[in-house]
Amino acid sequence: MDSVRVDSWLWAIRAYKTRSAATTACRAGHVRVGGEKAKAAQAVKIGDELRVRIDGFDRILVVRQLIVKRVGAPVAALAYEERTPPRDPAPKVAVRDRGIGRPTKRERRDIDRLRGRD
Repeated sequence: MDSVRVDSWLWAIRAYKTRSAATTACRAGHVRVGGEKAKAAQAVKIGDELRVRIDGFDRILVVRQLIVKRVGAPVAALAYEERTPPRDPAPKVAVRDRGIGRPTKRERRDIDRLRGRD
């Protein structure tokens, strides 16, 4: 076996919960092989680079082993190399607790001072 369908491989390595979800992702253009949009039946070989969009984030995977049947997570992790750069942490934003009501006059003055509106 020198190649496997891309949707089957993504399902086997547990990138998607179902094969139909992997097929749908291919149809929607969320899977790219070598920079080109991949159809579900496109063959992948060892060494191919895949860009897979899952939950709004791109994952970059390199095929290291071809598997067709779904396997356990530790075995599936050996079938690919993860090259996804680490995500930037979400920026910290000052949040006011909900339900504590309108700021008091003193709190409003403090807020104005912080914002530079003396």
